[in-house]
Amino acid sequence: MPSLACDVAIIGGGPAGLMAAEVLVRHGRRVDLFDAMPSVGRKFLLAGKGGLNLTHSEEFGAFVDRYGSARAWLEPMLRHFGAAQLRAWAGELGVDTFVGSSGRVFPREMKAAPLLRRWLQRLRGLGVQVHTRHRFTGFGSGRGGRLPPALHFDTPAGECVATAEAALLALGGASWPALGSDGAWVPMLLEAGVAVSPLRPANCGFDVARCSAEGLVTRGWSEHFRTRFVGAPLKGARLQWMQPDGRPAAQVGEFVITETGVEGSLVYAASAGIRDEIAAHGHAVVTLDLLAQRDAAGLARALAAPRGSRSVSTWLKSRLGLDGLRLALLYELLPRDVLQDASRLGAALKALPLRLASARPVDEAISTAGGVRREALDEAQRLVAMPGVFCAGEMLDWEAPTGGYLLTACFATGVAAAEGILGQPGRMPPSSGGPAHG
Repeated sequence: MPSLACDVAIIGGGPAGLMAAEVLVRHGRRVDLFDAMPSVGRKFLLAGKGGLNLTHSEEFGAFVDRYGSARAWLEPMLRHFGAAQLRAWAGELGVDTFVGSSGRVFPREMKAAPLLRRWLQRLRGLGVQVHTRHRFTGFGSGRGGRLPPALHFDTPAGECVATAEAALLALGGASWPALGSDGAWVPMLLEAGVAVSPLRPANCGFDVARCSAEGLVTRGWSEHFRTRFVGAPLKGARLQWMQPDGRPAAQVGEFVITETGVEGSLVYAASAGIRDEIAAHGHAVVTLDLLAQRDAAGLARALAAPRGSRSVSTWLKSRLGLDGLRLALLYELLPRDVLQDASRLGAALKALPLRLASARPVDEAISTAGGVRREALDEAQRLVAMPGVFCAGEMLDWEAPTGGYLLTACFATGVAAAEGILGQPGRMPPSSGGPAHG
């Protein structure tokens, strides 16, 4: 059985693992990085397919609020290596960034591949040894003292065992398993006595449920609606929902009709609250303001005119310009008696109830919630139950909406874990462009 003796072994070639590797080699440590896939950074490349959203430009207080209950845990790491440091780090790679109209930050080229290519060239030049097609299969026997246990891998040449002075796990969550993040590490850590919260879908779509006049609940859209509107976007609507802490929230944006429900950036922003409400009550009800640019009083005046012999559809189109998907949603989600009642219809246009029955499966989600719990780690990001083993990235128990927050925290936790390995957690000042120098 082949064996490999390492100084620091990093398992996982996503942003957290790669950033940790950079910090470590710049401080004189020898790094071997292992990844199950034929190449590293595959999910990173997928994230940049439509324009790599690296981070967000909003002020720091609002930025860290996006991490919900994990804010207190992540805030020191994000203060140390946050949006400004990430943009400066990209600039050191020769990748200029800009702030879009939404406040999101992108590379000028709007692609992940050029950044990843330059980054890997730099890491290899610094001496990082990358071992692809090495799928982590578990831990061997303990080695005593503060050393991590042996690390076992399946490779095309058979089983390989690595020993290291320190090991960093950056194995991701369980979303997009075809790209390497499959959550297979969960039972391994549970068996070792590590506290792990179950992995759940985050930034995900949801299946709808409709209530009939008789009170019967039917999952999914009607055949009539589904055949006409799957793939159609609804733009400029205001979604209103309850956050996990019980506070109401609202946001204007866009989502898309799917075969079974809804998905898209507006739904992703609300996904944590929706998912948790479904877990607690078996379903969640959110509301849609279909005419977010019009106030309720103006709607009431517009709907006060007699309908006469006109159909509801014709009347709504003439009075409000309502047609297409917005009109179809009214017919899909409202009882017929509400459609005939102008005052109740006006209220529904500002707060159309949408009943959601279940989240889509975790392997369809953009990211996952759950993972290694905060109490399982010391201040250096080291597992209390496993000597010499550190953790970073999405496999930690935090979540965030899309918009650059996911990537920023992955980078930040990678920096924090590397500094923990170096014995200076949270105290190593970044260089002008990131974590390159102590």
